[in-house]
Amino acid sequence: MRPSDRTPELLRAVTIETGVNRYAEGSCLITFGHTRVLITASVEDRVPGFMRGRGQGWVTAEYGMLPRATHTRGRREAAEGKQSGRTQEIQRLIGRSLRSVFDLTLLGERTIHLDCDVLQADGGTRTAAITGAFVAAHDAVSRLLAQGKLQLSPIRDHVAAISVGIVAGTPLLDLAYTEDAACDTDMNVVMTGAGHFVEVQGTAEGAAFSRQEMNALLALAEQGISELVALQKISLLN
Repeated sequence: MRPSDRTPELLRAVTIETGVNRYAEGSCLITFGHTRVLITASVEDRVPGFMRGRGQGWVTAEYGMLPRATHTRGRREAAEGKQSGRTQEIQRLIGRSLRSVFDLTLLGERTIHLDCDVLQADGGTRTAAITGAFVAAHDAVSRLLAQGKLQLSPIRDHVAAISVGIVAGTPLLDLAYTEDAACDTDMNVVMTGAGHFVEVQGTAEGAAFSRQEMNALLALAEQGISELVALQKISLLN
């Protein structure tokens, strides 16, 4: 059994709470086990300079970890004067993932900013952030529709993400930190609600993995993401 007493194909306990910030156009607090991420969606009636005049909107993300999100206190990146390469890579991934399910033309010349703050980290912070960011963005779009600022929703499909990996020869779904630290293969998978792949990030941390093992990991990810999409839909009904 895994440290959390899960069988290999089970997600950690997932909760998605919406409307947790009274000021943001959309917000979500998502938990994957002990990992907790707060996401706010803010709408700005302008686009970055490189998008001006195209008649399209933009969806972008920022990601950060609070100083005590992990076992020991980390310095705020603002205090260091720059973002780490990891932070930049993750926030770009979140932005790409959300844009994959948006019709930016229907969004108009406005920007949705998704701020993803990790309150507590126990593995899977980027996948939790992507899954929760969709919910926060959906809330923001729903407000724009209700206000008559949009005539049609620019959201074409759901998007969610999950981690998978091979630990001691066994493919596992949704790795906690202790499993992630001990895995031979680590993979993050982003998919749409229709089951199409947006991004696959796979690395052999120890032994190289075979095509059969990769297929097993992708099958686990597909199953887990279908469950996450179902949870997104339930949260958006509340």
